[in-house]
Amino acid sequence: MPRIEFFFDCSSPWTYLAFHRIQPLAAEFGTPIEWKPILVGGVFNAVNQSVYQSRDNPVPAKVAYTEKDLQDWARHTGLRIIWKPTVFPVNSVKAMRGCLVAGEKGATVLFARAVFEAYWGDDQDISQDEVLGKICERVGIDPKFFSARINEPAIKDQLRANTEELIRRGGFGSPTIFIGDDMYFGNDRLPLVRDALAKNQGRAL
Repeated sequence: MPRIEFFFDCSSPWTYLAFHRIQPLAAEFGTPIEWKPILVGGVFNAVNQSVYQSRDNPVPAKVAYTEKDLQDWARHTGLRIIWKPTVFPVNSVKAMRGCLVAGEKGATVLFARAVFEAYWGDDQDISQDEVLGKICERVGIDPKFFSARINEPAIKDQLRANTEELIRRGGFGSPTIFIGDDMYFGNDRLPLVRDALAKNQGRAL
C-alpha cells in the first residue's frame, strides 16, 4: 500500500488547511503520512516565478474572492486563519528546518501545527527566534538544542534535498501530495486524494 507523501511549507494558509484535513483522511484508510518539509520560496524561484508576478500585479476581483474562499474554508474546517499576517510573505526557513528537527523527535505534527497556529491564527512572525523558542517550549523541545540543530549542515541539506526532490518530481508549490507517482496540488484536491486511496485499497469510490 503506497504511503502519502506530504510536501509542505507552513507559510501557506492552503497548506494549513490540507495539513489539518489530510490527517483524518489518512487515518480512515490506515495510510501512513511521510511529512516532507520544503522551502516553498526555493520552489517558486526555480519553477514558479509567476507567484511573484501575481503579487506585484494583483487582480482585485481575484484577491477579493480568494479572501472569501479562504474564510469559507476556515469556517468549514473549524480553523482560525487570518487573511494576511502582518509579516507576509514570511521567511519560513528556520521554521521548516525546525519541522525536520521536530521530526527527529517524532514531533513533526505537533511542531508544524503550532507553527501554523502561531502564524495564521495569532499573527506571530515565525521567522523570529523568540517565536520559535516559545513554540519549542509548547511542544516539549529544548529551545537551545533547537536553535543549534537548525543551523547544522545535515538539517540544512535535508531541507534543500526535500525542496529539490519536489521540483524534480514536477511540483511547483505547497501543499503537494503524492500517492505513489500520482501528484495532487492544493487543499481542494483532497477529494481526489481520497479517491486514489480508495482505488488502491479496492474500495468503492
